[in-house]
Amino acid sequence: MEKVVIVSADGHAVMPPERWQEFLEPRFHDHLPEVAKELDVFTRSMSLLNDLTLDPAVDVFDKERAYRSGRWQGLWDAEIRLGEMDREGVAAEFVFQGDFRAPELGFNTMNGTHPLDFVDAGVRAYDRWLVDEFGASSDRFLLVGASGTYSDLDATMREINWIADHGFVGQFAPGFCWFEGMPPYYDDFYEPLWSLYEERGLVLVIHGGFGFDQGFAYGSIEAANAEVERTGGSVMDLAAALARGVFNDDFFSDLRCRRALWQLMLGGVFDRHPGLKVMMTEVRADWIPATLRRLDAVYEECRTDLPGTRRPSEYWPTNCMVGLSFMHKSEVEMRDEIGVDTIDFGRDYPHTEGTWPNTVDYLRALFSGVPEDDVRKMLGENAIRFLGLDRSKLTAVAEQVGFTMDEIAGSAAVDAALLDHLGARCGFAKPAEGASRIHEIEDQVRDDVVAIGATVDA
Repeated sequence: MEKVVIVSADGHAVMPPERWQEFLEPRFHDHLPEVAKELDVFTRSMSLLNDLTLDPAVDVFDKERAYRSGRWQGLWDAEIRLGEMDREGVAAEFVFQGDFRAPELGFNTMNGTHPLDFVDAGVRAYDRWLVDEFGASSDRFLLVGASGTYSDLDATMREINWIADHGFVGQFAPGFCWFEGMPPYYDDFYEPLWSLYEERGLVLVIHGGFGFDQGFAYGSIEAANAEVERTGGSVMDLAAALARGVFNDDFFSDLRCRRALWQLMLGGVFDRHPGLKVMMTEVRADWIPATLRRLDAVYEECRTDLPGTRRPSEYWPTNCMVGLSFMHKSEVEMRDEIGVDTIDFGRDYPHTEGTWPNTVDYLRALFSGVPEDDVRKMLGENAIRFLGLDRSKLTAVAEQVGFTMDEIAGSAAVDAALLDHLGARCGFAKPAEGASRIHEIEDQVRDDVVAIGATVDA
């Protein structure tokens, strides 16, 4: 039987600090000492949260010693990463920015506040490092470019063309890190960008953590450290302070990413650019059906004033996909309501909250009893179709490193202690959000509809 082709919708890579000077243009090197300070504060703080999550259960989740032997270093080493993809049967994987083990060069909210020209130079440095380290295996590493300030539109478009010329599949969407003055997605400012993304076949990625202001997350980390230092607190006090800040349960369910979706839909962007593709990653999917129903109702109320010609729910299957990092069991149960053809599983390598190094066990628990066709779609076939990937090449890889359907979704039991750990780490059994937060988006939807040009009741 043909092995299952897994295309992971989520994985991360960061440039190691010792290579910053190699790829950052020399005229910006005087900014590196400040980023080095961020490295100390950021990694020390986030490593604490990581260790508190993983260390107590290390003998439960790391029986093969992948984590303890440092195989998370595929974060910046292509050879190690390929080995971990092979071990977990992953044929191809998205490669995004972002990890707690090193800060970015100014373009992430985990950075402090930096000048705009340095931020854009940092984007260029990251993109070129990504090609240097991972570009030789572009059939397996699906490279996604970083997102900058968009303060120089011509320079932004040159970078978009550069990443397309070098085999990238996409780019983080404008505003992943939000800079003052950036307009909403329905604004004419973005029209040349949407046209170029569409023309070059680059998918826009809206990833968890989207839309926070420059310096916001790092500011939260700095504030937590300052509070603990002022009070003479312990490392546990620091962990508690960090959890009270940006790194709480709402970080990956923040509404900014959702707002981007309805701005594209209600603002007519997909009508003007029918080939534009958007991937929502690490933002869950249990909210999508209820949100689309509400947006459909808004559209029907205002359709004569809106540039969109279809209901939002009609754009979802044609222009959008959701990358479900550490997919929850409730989302598998909702797959038909979400749209089983619009889902792709992501393992989020090598993040603490992701499924690595337990992806195969996670899939066994997740997909037990699910029909084969649905499993194959959600593990890779949907991504292959959506991105236009070479299925024959990925099938050949899967035949070498992959698993059979029975190995992934058969009756083999998962260790109870590991399953409990995956519940705490990845939210495996977390209940679905459903419509419980619809009331939180009402004012934002109304503001956008009015800004687009619709008249609504007071």
